Amino acid sequence: MRITRVLGAALLALGLAAGPAAADSSPSPSATDDGKAPTQAGTSFRTATEIEQGQQATASASTGDYLYWSFPADAGQRPTVRATVKLPRTHGAQSWQIDVYDGLRRRQSCQYGAATRTAEQGASSVQLACVLRTVRAWSEPWANDPLPGTYYVRLTVVNLAASDLGQPVSAEVRVDSKDIGGAAAVDGSLAEPLVPGVAVKSRAEKDDSKAAVLSSLEPDDGWSSGWWSDRWVWTAVGGLLAALAGIGGYTLTRGSGRPSRVPPSA
Repeated sequence: MRITRVLGAALLALGLAAGPAAADSSPSPSATDDGKAPTQAGTSFRTATEIEQGQQATASASTGDYLYWSFPADAGQRPTVRATVKLPRTHGAQSWQIDVYDGLRRRQSCQYGAATRTAEQGASSVQLACVLRTVRAWSEPWANDPLPGTYYVRLTVVNLAASDLGQPVSAEVRVDSKDIGGAAAVDGSLAEPLVPGVAVKSRAEKDDSKAAVLSSLEPDDGWSSGWWSDRWVWTAVGGLLAALAGIGGYTLTRGSGRPSRVPPSA
């Protein structure tokens, strides 16, 4: 009976811990478009249009323009950038590409997805996608790992006929993230997120909400919101199960605790 109660308590603790873990592995909720989605794009890193994750931004441009957007990404998130370019009715074959850069303007490679695609002659649109690596809370200075901060999306055509240069196009860009949870947790964190302008502000300016920052967007629950992950839950559950296994093993091997009676020899 004692062992049954011990195992029952262990299974109950495992079930309670599985709830937060399952919640952490689910995709992060997406913001809804409320009529305030950006309708233009920047033309450089400094003029990049800020967008929230889950928000669909649109822009009108000409073939050959560089279009820039920026969005925040925190530790434990795996951002996916999707772009759709609507082309004019008449055009030749042309190739479009999206590039993603972090707050240090380091180009981040796509884990998978078609970041470069060719629209054949007469195609009405071309769709692009780039799934980034999971954002880490900390990394070695020499590494090129994604870190918390501002990310830039650049959309442009990379190959087209000279006759198509300057034709009107429209673009749609959307960024969503999946919360990876404790599988991507690391020991350590940045002193400041990689947000342009935040590192050069003085303490007095940081206390002033009106101080200028080149990128003002941040996650809904603030930076370093991923300090809690299901790794802590599973570590605690593992320690609890190990302790219960030790107690159970001791109970099984120690016997009844009373010495057996040995009949006297004749």
